[in-house]
Amino acid sequence: MSTPTPTLNAAPNTTLRIGPHAVLPPVVLAPMAGITNAPFRTLCREFSGGKGLFVSEMITTRALVERNDKTMQLIRFDASEKPRSIQLYGVDPATVGKAVRMIAEEDLADHIDLNFGCPVPKVTRKGGGSALPYKRNLLRSILREAVGGAGDLPVTMKMRKGIDDDHLTYLDAGRIAVEEGVTAIALHGRTAAQHYGGTADWDAIARLKEHVPEIPVLGNGDIWSARDALRMVRETGCDGVVVGRGCLGRPWLFADLVAAFEGRTDACARPTLREVADVMVRHATLLGEWIGDESRGVIDFRKHVAWYLKGFAVGSEMRKRLAITSSLEELRAGLDELDLDQPWPAGADGPRGRTSGNNRVVLPDGWLKDPYDCAGVGEDAELDTSGG
Repeated sequence: MSTPTPTLNAAPNTTLRIGPHAVLPPVVLAPMAGITNAPFRTLCREFSGGKGLFVSEMITTRALVERNDKTMQLIRFDASEKPRSIQLYGVDPATVGKAVRMIAEEDLADHIDLNFGCPVPKVTRKGGGSALPYKRNLLRSILREAVGGAGDLPVTMKMRKGIDDDHLTYLDAGRIAVEEGVTAIALHGRTAAQHYGGTADWDAIARLKEHVPEIPVLGNGDIWSARDALRMVRETGCDGVVVGRGCLGRPWLFADLVAAFEGRTDACARPTLREVADVMVRHATLLGEWIGDESRGVIDFRKHVAWYLKGFAVGSEMRKRLAITSSLEELRAGLDELDLDQPWPAGADGPRGRTSGNNRVVLPDGWLKDPYDCAGVGEDAELDTSGG
């Protein structure tokens, strides 16, 4: 990648440990449904030089236990992925326990992360994701089953501040996690109601770190550049960062992050459009190889086109055309028609992906009446499909 910007001061020297695994630099790819599949993880790892931790997209415990075909594909890891990291979503403690034991006994992964952060209605209406920590006893039961079934595998969790500003749960959830043997916690500094809108509350990350000094706390939210990551560590005292939307259409951000945490001078790559186009074709190629069908791989890649091209001078008609390609030849031909010598444009950084906020959180009937009663939550609340 070309034209690095001036050096950034290195973050405080810290080694993040997830159980037996040292994560240095302390950078984690956030699980994102439909995004962080094996091809995207491969691309990000290539840019990072294999450094960091790269988590799978969300795997539902019911689908895993039932050995759903799509789910079994989603948990396939490349031989170069070390450690192998799976994120699980579940609502029923018994099903979560079965899934975790299956992973441990069949050596399907080296690290398990539990999803208590997803704000989408299909998840929260079942009492899952960011809705679940409100039910303290249910959270405790799930964590106990997971940690107990994982054997030597480290179990971590990712969560939000709470359901909304009137129902914050992250400090209680953090304490429960410590008591139940969770290895580390990642906090997205937004509530479920915020979805991805507004500004992430980094002060909450600092408060959680003070509240649970026994285990690592990772910060998540509004990391669009390596500079943002270093600033989060300095301002919050967190032990590492989790990067989600910041790497959409920017997998080279992981090269920036590694360089920044190591104090090197090449901490902010600014690729030309030609270099971006090459990465786009590489990404689509990996998807086709993973799916086993070039056309389906390119079709799956379509969602990434606008993220990669953000800020570049590409007309609306060409953007539409590139977003409906169905072969690598068609994608490459369209890209070759662009002015590929364009330098990195001003305004190409910053928010990408979903930005909506102030949403009504869809919850099961009566969910907020009692933060401890979890009657009625069971196997029927489990989702039966994984990923996006």
